[in-house]
Amino acid sequence: MIERMLFALSLLPAAAIAAQPSAPSPISAPIRDLPWGQINFLHTTDSHGWHAGHLQEPSYSADWGDYISFAKHMRDRADELGLDMLLIDSGDRVEGNGLYDASDPKGHYTFEIFNEQDIDVLCSGNHELYKRNTSENEYLKTVPNSKGNYLASNIDILNPENGELVPLAPRYRKFRTQNQGIRILAFGFLFNFRGNDNNTVVQPVRKTIEEQWFQEAIRDRDVDLFLVNGHVEIHSEEFADIYKAIREVQWDTPIQFFGGHTHIRDYKKYDSKAYALESGRYMETIGFMSIDGIKVGAKSGPHTLAKPRFGRRYIDNNLFSFHHHTGLDESNFPTEHGRNVSKSIAKARTNLRLDDRHGCAPKNYWLNRAQYPSEHSVVSLLEEHIVPDMVSDEKRKEKEHLVIINTGALRFDIFKGPFTRDTTYIVSPFTTGFRYIKDVPYDMATRVLALLNNKGPILEHAARDLPFLMLAPPEQIAMKRKITVNNGDHTERVDQAHLEGKPKLTPGYTTKDDAGEDGDDTLHSPVSYYNVPNCVQSKVGFPRDGSEPDTVDLVFLAFIQNWVILALEFLGQEYIAADTDDYMADKDFTTLISDWVEQNWDGDC
Repeated sequence: MIERMLFALSLLPAAAIAAQPSAPSPISAPIRDLPWGQINFLHTTDSHGWHAGHLQEPSYSADWGDYISFAKHMRDRADELGLDMLLIDSGDRVEGNGLYDASDPKGHYTFEIFNEQDIDVLCSGNHELYKRNTSENEYLKTVPNSKGNYLASNIDILNPENGELVPLAPRYRKFRTQNQGIRILAFGFLFNFRGNDNNTVVQPVRKTIEEQWFQEAIRDRDVDLFLVNGHVEIHSEEFADIYKAIREVQWDTPIQFFGGHTHIRDYKKYDSKAYALESGRYMETIGFMSIDGIKVGAKSGPHTLAKPRFGRRYIDNNLFSFHHHTGLDESNFPTEHGRNVSKSIAKARTNLRLDDRHGCAPKNYWLNRAQYPSEHSVVSLLEEHIVPDMVSDEKRKEKEHLVIINTGALRFDIFKGPFTRDTTYIVSPFTTGFRYIKDVPYDMATRVLALLNNKGPILEHAARDLPFLMLAPPEQIAMKRKITVNNGDHTERVDQAHLEGKPKLTPGYTTKDDAGEDGDDTLHSPVSYYNVPNCVQSKVGFPRDGSEPDTVDLVFLAFIQNWVILALEFLGQEYIAADTDDYMADKDFTTLISDWVEQNWDGDC
């Protein structure tokens, strides 16, 4: 690499000021330096509207304005060294935070905030396509603002002006880097997604790579690097198919993949000249990738190597990390542009009243850092308290009902302290409502949950086009094992601690990937991770004497209707979509949670 991968214990001041007024300041921690190379990348993915950063977690408290300042300094450094620096984003920029979800229309502020960053290659995620207005905003706003850098290799959209089916964005892009003239051919893919609104078409990747335009593009011999950006799990068959297609015609050209969707830090080696990086979720991580040794054109240059060297870092998104990697401090790190964007974020949060309080959480509740079931699990809180208290339709309140919720409807933890308007959307941004099937035989209804939780191999075989992994949090798609560690009371979050003498590591990312265990820039102690079931079920309105009814109303989130009907079909029950109806038509899942908080967690924090 241009610089060796050094380990440093940074001694920058611990009280670095975060950009958002209510954000906690990061605290000093052991830091690994970045492995700079001939060409370098900063990568974001699955930000889901978290452009204000994490206002209750010091490790991830930098905002989008801070990232703009960081990227500017990194580009300047690359220019000084005669290297290149590119910025990549792999989609799912929407849904998941009050900054996006609380506005009307949704994304009123975040589209402009995001576009303030100069991204070299970006693509769509699946969340950009769930709803018609979201995909149209991509087509009419984000794509034009990207000035040709937005790529959509396998997505078409109905033009809202004339109804014509057209590519969401250009299929690919060929360009040269600014300083060295490295010739890059870039693509932008989405995984084989089927849950999009009917105004968009997602073509399967395997079919796309057979098309003439793709086959002609990958045969271009005047390419120094293939760059495949995608909202795709990096261990997926989609990326494997793309890799194979390129290698069949270009066996020696380096390939760099950037992925997303599964919300984890990950790195994959395909061969000695092909690697993939995935950079987490929710603005917790800024991915750093470097390549050294690329042969530019027909001539060997000062950086040419017989075999390119690839390096990666997962940067904790906070000002302490940013200051360390730029060699700057709070006096000279913020750029005017970055400051202005941070001010715009703060103003938007004020306009949206995101700090308005619904109640006060008495303790921490974890999505995956506590076992389910347990008193510390947010899933248990939903199953045992929120749903039984809140899910009942006035027209059917006398009827016993089973309520099934998919755990993927929950997206984040609840921290002890203020439960705000922002928290509502952070915990669950989905405005999906409830549906029900009335008078389902009780002995059949009680068996649905087990099937949804993969307790039926025949059902899973029948549902190849309806994968059950979509019901759980995205992280579980990629988690290969349950990770646990005994940190004493692991259900209590510990903020980064001051360093006195020997560093005391604090809980955080401890990533293991195809390159080893040195990918994280900040050294942490590991945190617990526990899988949760795809779905949970609450009994509501049942007799206190424990007797069982002959029939029940089967209630479920509208998102999982197709899975529920499939499970009932497997059980020999003949139901179709027309047999379902709205349940509590004036309520959605998000407001149901905030209403419960107001009724049960009232008081001062």
